[in-house]
Amino acid sequence: MTHDVGGASPAVDLQAPDLRALAALQDAFLVSVDEVDPTVRVPWCGRWRVRNLVVHLARIHHWAAGQARRRQETPLGRGPFVLHELYATQAAELRAALETLDPDSPAWTLDDSGVVRFWHRRQVHETLVHLWDLRTAGGLPMDVPAALWADTVDEVVHVMHPRQVRLGRSAAPPVRVRLVATDADRTWTVHADDDAPAAPVGEVAGPAASLALLLWGRTTPDDPHLAVTGDRAALRTALGGGLTP
Repeated sequence: MTHDVGGASPAVDLQAPDLRALAALQDAFLVSVDEVDPTVRVPWCGRWRVRNLVVHLARIHHWAAGQARRRQETPLGRGPFVLHELYATQAAELRAALETLDPDSPAWTLDDSGVVRFWHRRQVHETLVHLWDLRTAGGLPMDVPAALWADTVDEVVHVMHPRQVRLGRSAAPPVRVRLVATDADRTWTVHADDDAPAAPVGEVAGPAASLALLLWGRTTPDDPHLAVTGDRAALRTALGGGLTP
């Protein structure tokens, strides 16, 4: 199946978090940079304006390219930057690094995999979430298949949140919560403290995109696209404790 991302990129297969998906998302982001006023606020990202978002993702791509190569990146400096030029350059740098390196070669990673392939997936989801940030801040539509959003949820549940707990940035929640992607036929249980009851105290069901945005702090359990059952207070505690950086 092929899809356009936000109507801004060539139709490509976006079912899997691979380099084709990364290129399509980066292309859509770059087009969107020219479509959205850089002074527009991105309210779910603190005090950021669109220009801060663009610079952030460019810096992350630059850093990730260094991590994949196992080299300390050279800082980009403080700017000011020409946003289109900056993002295009760093997006190309990241793609070149990941296309050149064997996916199974050693890399510095955020998990224990220790291979370049980790950065294929991580940068797909980093770009996907920030593409949503950019286009939504600008009031622009976005169409990405449920399968890719579902993998974003999976990455948070199995990689990002456990890392947050391991680093002491957040505590493992005292209860388990079940997540159900109604458009992707997938379910997850949010990582919990080892002493937590085995049975989930509640469930959040809805489109994979809404679940991913919930875990990344872009929406709340009150989102009309989400159906919540069980102990709402416990659920809010479990999902509100810094699941992601």
